Parts: sequence; C-alpha cells; structure tokens
Amino acid sequence: MAVLLLAGAGLSWLQRDAEPLQEDVAQASSTDAEAPLALPLNWQLTASSQRPLFDRLDRADQLWRPRVERLPGGGQRITYRRRLGEKPLSTVQLRKLMAHPPSYRNEREAIALLLEQLERSGVVLVVRQPKQQGAAGEWNPRRGELRLRPDVASKGTVNFARVLNHEAIHVAQSCKGGSLYARPRLLGLSRSLSASGRRHLQQPLYAKASREQRLLEEEAYANQEQLNLGWELLARHCRSQ
Repeated sequence: MAVLLLAGAGLSWLQRDAEPLQEDVAQASSTDAEAPLALPLNWQLTASSQRPLFDRLDRADQLWRPRVERLPGGGQRITYRRRLGEKPLSTVQLRKLMAHPPSYRNEREAIALLLEQLERSGVVLVVRQPKQQGAAGEWNPRRGELRLRPDVASKGTVNFARVLNHEAIHVAQSCKGGSLYARPRLLGLSRSLSASGRRHLQQPLYAKASREQRLLEEEAYANQEQLNLGWELLARHCRSQ
C-alpha cells in the first residue's frame, strides 16, 4: 500500500500469483477485508455461473480505490494500493481516480469470453488449490483440468483476468500439441518479457523447471496482458466439444 501525505502432459503448467503489493503501512486491514472474497473451494466455474464471481470481483475492486484518511493532527493522507513495478501516482491522478473509478469493462468482457471459450473447448475449470505451492493457476493437460486458487478473485478484476488469460494460453499450447490433453507446444508468440514477467520466472516455483517449461511460461507471461488473445487462441487451436 502506498501513502501520499497531503498538506493539510504428465506435467502441470503454472502461474505465480500477482506480484506482492508495495507496503508503506500495515496491510492487516486489507488482508482481513480480502478473506471473505475467496471463491468457494471445489466450485466449478462456467459461463453460466459467472455472476457470483463478478460479485466478488466488484467487492475486491473496491479495495484498490484510493482512500482519504484524516490524521489526528488535522491533516490528511491518501492511501492506495499499487502492484510492484507500477509508478507512484500524483495527487491529481489519485483525486481523478477517486472521482472516476475504473469500470474494468474490458477485463470483464475478456473474462466472460474466456469462460465461454474454455467451456466450449472441454476444459474443466475448478476452484481448487494447485498442487504446486505458490501457483495462482495450474493447467493439467492429462486431466483437462484448470485449477484456480480460491483467493485469486480477492486480488480484483485486473489480476483475475490476467491469471485466467495466462492459463488459457497454456490450454491453447496443449491444443497446439495435438489435442486438449496433449503435451503443450509453443504457439510461436513473442517471448519478450516485461520486468514483471522476469521477476515471476525468478520465483522458487520455477527453480526446477525444464527448459521446455520455461519457454512455455515465457510465452504465457509475455502475452497474458493481451486480454483478447487467450480466447482467440482457444478458438483457433482447440476443438469445440
């Protein structure tokens, strides 16, 4: 959380969680607020069951809005959350953000399209702890199962959309390999990583990854923020069930 003082195939393909938040003050209150936003364990997510998901995302997004706090001496401060690597916001930018909160319309549309296309492709999308510790999402081509960690929705719409898009790219990699249940193959996308993507791949989760796994992860991380890409790749490479 940032503070601005005012004068006055036999393998599973994984994704790390969103980057840790930069913290200048205690995070206990935000952690407590996130707890009820976790998705129900073993809940199967489909295009027809997305309403409860969006309800949780609505509440989680509230936690990312800047807030003005009054200080005991009569001054004020603005507190807001930003992901590691994001540039600090100015007072003017924060005031504008408070007056006009983002709607996340593009992210919501992308999530809806991804849920629909994953279902068409025969993917079982379930809320369940990934087998690999620290993974936010996990694609298992042997089972045709995509797992999402229960607390992913508590990080808000932006993070959820990126996690789901990342895993959809891994599903498309399997389809490129021959079928939904095949060993993933590279799609031929850019593997040029941002600083954020490089930090993710330096996490202990990938310490024992093979060269093949790292290349597949590079492709997913390099393109996960292109939210129109995941469902397009699924439509192109995966057969409808």
